[in-house]
Amino acid sequence: MTSTSSSTSSLSSTSSLSSTSSLSSTPSLSSTSSLSSTSSLSSTSSLSSTPSLSSTSSLSSTPSLSSTSSLSSTSSLSSTSSTTAELPKWTATGSLNDARHLHTASTLANGSVLIAGGWNGVIYLTSAELYNPLTGTWTTTGNMNAGRQYHTATTLANGLVLVAGGQNNGYLTSAELYNPLTGIWTYTGSMNFVRYSHTASMLANGSVLVAGGYNGSLNAARAVHTASTLVNGSILVAGGQNSVSAYLDSVELYNPTTGTWTITGSMNVERYGHAASTLTNGSVLVASGQNNGYLTSAELYNPSTGNWTTTGNMNVSRQLHTASTFANGFILVVGGQSSVSNSLSSVELYNPSTGTWTTTANLINARRCHTATVLPNGKVLVTGGYNGVSYLISAELY
Repeated sequence: MTSTSSSTSSLSSTSSLSSTSSLSSTPSLSSTSSLSSTSSLSSTSSLSSTPSLSSTSSLSSTPSLSSTSSLSSTSSLSSTSSTTAELPKWTATGSLNDARHLHTASTLANGSVLIAGGWNGVIYLTSAELYNPLTGTWTTTGNMNAGRQYHTATTLANGLVLVAGGQNNGYLTSAELYNPLTGIWTYTGSMNFVRYSHTASMLANGSVLVAGGYNGSLNAARAVHTASTLVNGSILVAGGQNSVSAYLDSVELYNPTTGTWTITGSMNVERYGHAASTLTNGSVLVASGQNNGYLTSAELYNPSTGNWTTTGNMNVSRQLHTASTFANGFILVVGGQSSVSNSLSSVELYNPSTGTWTTTANLINARRCHTATVLPNGKVLVTGGYNGVSYLISAELY
């Protein structure tokens, strides 16, 4: 959720903001043609809503911390024993081949996870690698044609992965397609505007909507915002930043049928670098972020009314974190930063039924600007990031 090549967020950039456009169609696997004549790409970003997950989630319910059972016999003596349910925990799962942050993670049709690009403190990365959930191992795959960070990655209906925009020594219009069958990247049509820290959303018709970013205009230009897909197919774009110090509470809806944007209810708090998740009841949860300070606040958008209501505060203020949705509807928020120098290892769970947050097991390594992916087995894979000192090669499973 946050444009320099450094570990600090892209928010310090004074560059102008860009306009939006959409891709009209997706290519077939055998095609390397451009996605459309009116280009702006998109997918759900690291800050956008997470897809619904499989029912095999390892977190089908929040664990109770303890239970007490009484033991009795026909004698006059009785005893009480307590048992403690094992809390979820994080385990290391191999290491990336390249340390990286501000990269992307995409789930492929075979269940593998594709990691692409990012920054390692020295260069903008062209490298890409694949995680095999069955073996817990990483293997390299074909390099992208351009190194990039702050880009988006979208898995298309035909199985290709579309990477769009981002930053290297300049700001990019270029887009590339990854073919999982060959492991090769090919250029596709360029966007009409350079952009980074944008969002990308897959539409029901197979097109990809790219919105905002540094260097666009919606009704309010914005970057480091979130984009969430609603049940009716509309895209909800919330918050963000439109200059170094202008933080936004404004929210807009994109209608894929008409191709138009409309204003909807504003959030209660201005924020950028937050996370957004679409809940099973259709509401959208926005959590934490930053304005003049780091936030613990969270709020819910009701698509039926267009209004926002506050929900329980997080236990730790944070920005540049991730949010993942479990099959049971719980939201897992991981890491982030509470200051420029302080990356977080703390993790919290949101219960939509109660509107409350509870802490859960800490990460092995504090990190921000990482990725989080829910695997088919219900576990969450967290990769890379920055811990305030080093760019990370490690990966963890929850």
